[in-house]
Amino acid sequence: MLKEGLYRHYKGTYYEVIGVAKHSETLEEVVVYRPLYGERGLWIRPLEMFDGLTENGAKRFVYVGENNG
Repeated sequence: MLKEGLYRHYKGTYYEVIGVAKHSETLEEVVVYRPLYGERGLWIRPLEMFDGLTENGAKRFVYVGENNG
């Protein structure tokens, strides 16, 4: 299971993971997250894609800790 908290994208930006939800029709698991820059709106991405690897084999998002702010 994916932890809630702060993640660093492989390009250096930071995101807050709110949690994992399920699509109402397909039951696919999706990650609900917020970029910690710009408008900071809520986004979703399939769990498999969020937790996956880039073309270079690096983790796309790396957990860096709890969100205390």
